[in-house]
Amino acid sequence: MVNKAEIETIEIDLFLDAIFKRYGYDFRLYAKALIRRRIRNFLKKTDFKQISEMIPKLLNDESFFDSIAYDFSITVTEMFRDQDFFLALKEKVFPYLRTYPFIKIWHAGCATGEEVYSLAILLQEEGLYDRATIYATDINNAALQKAKDGIYPLKDMKQFTANYQKAGGKNAFSDYYYAQYQSAIMEKSLKNNITFANHNLVTDGVFGEMNLILCRNVLIYFDKTLQNRVHKLFCDSLIHGGFLALGSKETLRFSDYEKKFKEADSRKKIYQKKVRDV
Repeated sequence: MVNKAEIETIEIDLFLDAIFKRYGYDFRLYAKALIRRRIRNFLKKTDFKQISEMIPKLLNDESFFDSIAYDFSITVTEMFRDQDFFLALKEKVFPYLRTYPFIKIWHAGCATGEEVYSLAILLQEEGLYDRATIYATDINNAALQKAKDGIYPLKDMKQFTANYQKAGGKNAFSDYYYAQYQSAIMEKSLKNNITFANHNLVTDGVFGEMNLILCRNVLIYFDKTLQNRVHKLFCDSLIHGGFLALGSKETLRFSDYEKKFKEADSRKKIYQKKVRDV
């Protein structure tokens, strides 16, 4: 006899299949525990009693799907979080970027944009921003809109300023935003070379000829099969000698593409694609 937990598993599988077939978003290879937890939490916000009861509304109401996609996406971040990572970028990656007249950077899973603006600030301070094109992508349209707007709570600026200083910032952090009411609005000059776009790491294709790809704290939510698929996507998107930056709990170890890279900074999970294919 099928028990309650097994029924829930069937409901979740049907729910994820419905999302994929109706909207093309494939959450089926996300970590099972994460998806189960997020669906349960979303169910509590509705008037439905069971996961399967949400499927008809999911299929017929795009705004309902948008709410689900927002809940599934990882949007918690802050500017210059993990300051040692930004110091490692300046030390290990920026000298390489200086050797190119034009620089292409892909920030995959940019969420609400705090890390993208952090990168833009450091590139500007190192004299690299004018030659850079940054593609900031995410699956979450609501998060992308916040990133495009570049408007954050003014109360967060104290923490962001401390992070910036620890990351080796050269100026006053207040130079990069202006305050309006209770909001901090990022300077327009930081947006000039950033293109924000929806991109699905699970189903969409290659961003070609990148010098640097950042995808931090996203792959931990994917299962091994999906991680491997995304590693291939990143490998194919990088030029030889290009860099890939992952989150502190993420790795290329045991990936099918591990041998395509060498460690540029093992502690901060920065990898460099080898000049020759292996």
